[in-house]
Amino acid sequence: MTSPSDDDPAPGPVDLFLRIHALSGEDMLVVSRDFGSELEAAQAVARALDGRQSLTFTHASFSRESQESVVVVNPSNVVAIRISRTDSAATGQYL
Repeated sequence: MTSPSDDDPAPGPVDLFLRIHALSGEDMLVVSRDFGSELEAAQAVARALDGRQSLTFTHASFSRESQESVVVVNPSNVVAIRISRTDSAATGQYL
């Protein structure tokens, strides 16, 4: 006999697209597999920003590059970060 939880895949990392908007106006796309959900990523980003700590992604790539690497972001240079499961070039206005 199996329980419903036996049929569900184990939670694990998912591909998340993080659009990072720097003070300089540059838009950087980081694809990360460091988190299991958008909420988990948002909470980690908020903790880093609140604590004025670097934001470190250990399983990430820039702009869909095939090679995975470590990405470190200095939060003092960041205006906004948008996190989603799908990529969109439309950024909207950030204040």
